[in-house]
Amino acid sequence: MNKGLSTPYSCAMHLSEWYTKRSVLALVDEQLWDMYRPLTHSCEIQFLTFKDEDAEEVNKAYWRSCAMILGCVLEQAFKDEYSVTLVKAPEVPVTSGAFCYDVMLDSKLDAWTPDEESLRSLSKDAFRLIQKDLPFEVLDVDAKVALEIFEYNKFKQDMVEERASQNSKGVVTVHRFGDFVDISEGPHISRTSLCDQYEVTAAHNLQSSQSELRRRFQGISVPHHLKLYHTIWHRLRKRSQKLISEGRPKETNDGNEITNIELA
Repeated sequence: MNKGLSTPYSCAMHLSEWYTKRSVLALVDEQLWDMYRPLTHSCEIQFLTFKDEDAEEVNKAYWRSCAMILGCVLEQAFKDEYSVTLVKAPEVPVTSGAFCYDVMLDSKLDAWTPDEESLRSLSKDAFRLIQKDLPFEVLDVDAKVALEIFEYNKFKQDMVEERASQNSKGVVTVHRFGDFVDISEGPHISRTSLCDQYEVTAAHNLQSSQSELRRRFQGISVPHHLKLYHTIWHRLRKRSQKLISEGRPKETNDGNEITNIELA
């Protein structure tokens, strides 16, 4: 293996196809690590999967990655005549019921409310991305480079400056799959193809102190290696349509909360 070039995925390829297909994250000397993040030193590696007894961190990475896919879809879904500015993917727990991405849409779309057909179209765009089997890559770039990448996004530029100020080298970590680059907490899953059922289920208007209307798009997904019965998926889908409060699940009293999910 080569320092600064080899990744946990490279190591998995030397073991067996099972590890390359099933590994979601790696533990590098007990530190969570993206499968496509270069290794910086000799280390001990443990591979994490969705079937592990304690899959909390794997599930967090999955939710985070699904949100990044949603951001990519939203950025590319509208005609050139409409501007779309990605704000952020709120870091919400899996137990919240949905992953989400906040955006600012063109003011021409202030009166637009996505209907079922529009949401289905977004879901199809996401599925096309998933089928491309793109790796989630990690890039450490100079803050000046990051500012150029997000030249037309004031929200991302603010994030770049904040993160660059937190280390002496002024380096910012970004994540990429295909041509899409975003700032995210990380780590992410290894490849888009680990997603299976994926659906954009709702869009909510959020209060904003600015003149632009902020929207929160939400969705739900399950990994390729896990299958849900149709009735369970229907209940989860219904729950995912409710507005997600950032940082914690929104309180509900409809008796539809699901804490234990039976997998096929």
